[in-house]
Formats: sequence, C-alpha cells, structure tokens
Amino acid sequence: MAPGKKANIGDLAIGAVLLTILIAAYLIATHMGGFDQKSGNIAAVSDAADTAKSKSTIGSRLEQPATSERDAQSITLSESQQASVKVEAVGYRVFPIEKSAVGSIDFNEDLSVQVFTPYQGKIIALFARIGDDVKKGQTLFTIDSPDLLQAESTLISTAGVLELTTRSLARLKELYQSRAISQKDLEQAVSDQQTAEGALRAARNAVRIFGKSDAEIDGIIKDHMADSTLVVPSPISGRITARIAAPGLLVQPGGTAPYTVADISKVWLIANVPESDSPNLRVNQNIRARVMAYPDRAFVGEITTIGAAIDPNTHRLFVRSEINDPQHELRPGMFAAFSIQTAEPARALAVPFDGVVREGDGTMTVWVTKDRHHFERRTVRIGLQHGGYDQIIDGLQPGELIASEGALFLSNFFAAASPD
Repeated sequence: MAPGKKANIGDLAIGAVLLTILIAAYLIATHMGGFDQKSGNIAAVSDAADTAKSKSTIGSRLEQPATSERDAQSITLSESQQASVKVEAVGYRVFPIEKSAVGSIDFNEDLSVQVFTPYQGKIIALFARIGDDVKKGQTLFTIDSPDLLQAESTLISTAGVLELTTRSLARLKELYQSRAISQKDLEQAVSDQQTAEGALRAARNAVRIFGKSDAEIDGIIKDHMADSTLVVPSPISGRITARIAAPGLLVQPGGTAPYTVADISKVWLIANVPESDSPNLRVNQNIRARVMAYPDRAFVGEITTIGAAIDPNTHRLFVRSEINDPQHELRPGMFAAFSIQTAEPARALAVPFDGVVREGDGTMTVWVTKDRHHFERRTVRIGLQHGGYDQIIDGLQPGELIASEGALFLSNFFAAASPD
C-alpha cells in the first residue's frame, strides 16, 4: 500500500474515536438533563400537592363555624339529668368579720372555791361526791374537832359562872338593903357578875365561829352538853369538782382542801391565738364558740383577759374568754373552736358551698343558667365563709340563676363530655 493511503486510514480511525466520544458525551448529557427535569417535575408536583392540601385545610377551617370560649364552657342537660341539679337565684347574705382560733373549756377559777376546815380534826362523814351539785350552806363533811369541844366546854362553864354570879348579886343586894354587908362587898359582886357576862359573850362568839347558830348555842347552854362534831358547809352554790376526803382522814387549816366547789354557770375558754391576730383583739369583744359535743350550737361569750406578752417559743398570745352556761352543758377539757368578731358584719352576694367547685388549677367556678336547661361554667372569686355559704367577690350578679346543688355533678358531666 502506498504511504499516502496509510495516512488517510489513520486519520479516519482518529476521527471515528472522536465521533464515538462525542456521541457518548451527548448521550450522558441528555440522560442527566432528563433526570434533573424529572426530579424537578416531581418536586413541583409535591409542592403543588402540599399547597393544595394547605389550601384545602384552610378552606375547611374557614368553612367550619367559629366556636366561642363561652360555648366551650357550657353543657346542656336532658330532662332526667336536670333532676340532679337544684337551681336558685344569687342573693345577699350577711358575713361576720371574724378571726378564728381554737382553745379548751376550763373552770372559772374566780368562781371556784377550795373548802378547808377551819380547825384541825378527823373526818367523821362525807355528804357529797364529785359531780354533785350543791347549794350554799349544804353540808359537805363533818369532823371530830377538839377545838370545838374546848370552845363548847368553855361556853358551858362561863354560862354557869354567870348564873352563879347573877344569883349571888341578887342575894347581896337584899343583904345590903338590910345593912348586913358593906357597899364594898356589893360592888365586888356587881363586878364579878359583869365579868361573867363578858366571859359568856366571848364564849358564845368563839362557838359561833365554828358555824353554830344562836339557837344551837342556847341549846348547848341549856342541855349542858358539848358536841365535838364540826359541820363544814359549802360556801357557794355549784358543783363538786374535786374531793380527796375520806372518813378518818386528819385535816387541818392550810393543808390540802378536802373539797373544791365551782360555780359552773360561767366557764372559761382558754386559747392561744397566733401573733398575727393580736392587733385585732380587744377586751369585751364578743366570741362564738362551738364544741364537738354540740356541733349545731354556738355558745356566746366575751373576752375578759388578754395576755401582756407573746410566748417567745410558740409566738402565740394568751386569750381568756368567759362564756355563760346556765344549763351546765360545757365541761372542762372540751376542745372548742371559736370566732372573734373584729368588725361590723359585711353584706355580700353568697352561693351555697355545694354550688362552688374547686377546679384542678385552684380556681373556683359556678354553673350559671338562664333556662335551667343550658348551663355555663363561670369562674368566680370567693371571700368569707359563714353558715354554709361562700361570699362572692367577683363573677356573679344579683338575681342570676346558678346551680346551688349538683355543681360537682355538672363539672364531672362536662369533663366526661369533653373531647380531651
């Protein structure tokens, strides 16, 4: 082959290779562009779908009717369910302005008396037990008193001396008239008779100290009989609150009192109130006390004593009140809850306890209705509590109808019906 022809063949081979490379590059470029285009189409379709969905959602929301806050807090009852709810109008009630505290009932120590024997002796008999009601002057116990025996013996002897000197004076007066004795002897007889009279008066007074009456003293003188039995009566009317006496027990003045008698028509209420309440307390303030034995009754009294200092350990103030108890129903040791009126009562809107519901977040709510069929939950603010009612500070108007009973039922029904 000629050299020129070989050069043409080489050129053709090189051109074929270049053509192959160009075709491959074209195919690759075409394929990549088609993939990108396809991806772009897919993304566009996806975005369009999302946009359509969003528009559909917004459209559906716009098409739904608006639900107000009030509608979300209301329920409707059937005829049978209405029987579980009592409805009444909101009205006014009077709320006392009070401070509450606790204390205990105790005897009125100003009216409590320890009964001692005025003289030493052994107890003979007892006539009263703990818890007995006694009258003033009623015999509590008797003792065998040597001092009484001595006083009565002196009374008998002085009465005899007076009788003797009186007769002697009468006889000497007759003798003096007949000049049988001197004037000196007569004057001595008069002096002896006066001395005897003074001694008898002193003896009578000594016996009277033991509680003997004039009639009893005259009987002792007449019968010439001394009795050592000393009667110890009750000095006041009241109830026996303590007794340590027993037959044969030796008692004496200044020792332990055999009996204690207390007038329980008035009792004390002893309390220690918080330091923070001390500025509101005054003597003669009225109080109302309640005890567990009589939960439905209030016992009225007034403050009589306020402590001079705060207890540094408990930071409480001693307060003592006096309560009238003519029926003797309060007993010492009873636990008592009492309230102290610190200002004039307030007149305010009120709702029964059963008409107020405490929610989980601590708010207070009531259920308000206009037709007794449809009920709306409303938040209120309460204040004082008294007599089974809550004071309504905010949230209600006079005359509005509320569920006074069954409010908890409505709240539970609302919670059960809630989609949450």
